[in-house]
Amino acid sequence: MTAMRTMGRLGRRLPVAVVITAVLAALALVQPGPPAAESNGGVRVMPLGDSITDGFNVPGGYRIDLWQRLAGGGYTVDFVGSGVNGPPELGDHDHEGHSGWRIDQLDANIVTWLRTSAPHTVLLHIGTNDVNQNFDPGGAPARLSTLVGHILATAPGVEVFVAQITPEADPTFEARIRAYNAALPDALRDKGPHVHLVDMHGALGTADLADGVHPTAAGYAKMGAVWYAALRSVSGALNPTGPPVGTPVRLVNTNSGRCLDVAGAGTAGGTRTIVWDCHGQANQQWTRTAAGELRVYGTSCLDVSGAGTANGTAVIIWPCHGGANQRWVFRPDGSIRAAGAGRCLDVTSSGTANATPVQIYDCNGTSAQQWGAG
Repeated sequence: MTAMRTMGRLGRRLPVAVVITAVLAALALVQPGPPAAESNGGVRVMPLGDSITDGFNVPGGYRIDLWQRLAGGGYTVDFVGSGVNGPPELGDHDHEGHSGWRIDQLDANIVTWLRTSAPHTVLLHIGTNDVNQNFDPGGAPARLSTLVGHILATAPGVEVFVAQITPEADPTFEARIRAYNAALPDALRDKGPHVHLVDMHGALGTADLADGVHPTAAGYAKMGAVWYAALRSVSGALNPTGPPVGTPVRLVNTNSGRCLDVAGAGTAGGTRTIVWDCHGQANQQWTRTAAGELRVYGTSCLDVSGAGTANGTAVIIWPCHGGANQRWVFRPDGSIRAAGAGRCLDVTSSGTANATPVQIYDCNGTSAQQWGAG
């Protein structure tokens, strides 16, 4: 801001051409951030939180060490989120870390983010700003419980790792953090088997803090090690589900034994999908892409009609465009969730006859929503 004010004063005394030249020279020195990493088709992991997730003081933060450990361990992982930052040694720069944000602010946006990014696993470190802003710190565990509930409702089956947050140097803030962390087991007790509490507080000391709040590079590396150990401790957290990327497969419905099929072998946008006796022709060959699409005929995608979200919305084919209504998430129970709608690929009324239409419906674990690659 000081530099801009100085430039303004110079602009009143120097020729316009000189000022423009100076501005362009200054802009030339600005280094662009890394581009958004393309999906590698791996397990989609959303780093979610505040500036500690973003990487204040060390762009990329704990994500640098975590990424390197995952790659070294042979795991194929796709970090997802609307934020992008970090150095080249961080192989995937996407995240959902928002500096200065509290629990309630994440909660106000979480449904949109989940439907856009469709993660398989979420790493949640949040609460520091509730403490530091003295924003009803006593109510923070309940707010966290609500946030986690919204994650589970929007993305059933997602693995959620919730951190007991890192320490602070200020004694008043640290006392609040300890109280918050101590309340988390009770706050998350009824959330089910896909929610996992991670002790991040015990991994760091005040010597690992650069400014009394945010970790140093060494502190972030310790966080990465803790996240890595936590992820490896849950069998489903890093295991890809569904068919491999780039390989055409038939999708066989468990209930009917019939295949996902483009009605009448139609190729026009808007053609309905159905189940039909498996025959392996082109209208039953679905190719999963790294972007989460299911392609047929090469350029058409499995699509939720009109980007609808209601139960019973038709599932059709449409020219591929990259929208959330054309992204599909394979879940460990065999269901396939529509990322944009948060509902599952479903055979209408659990029908088993040829030509029964396919729709989206609340994910319910029934065999009408289970699909195997054949």
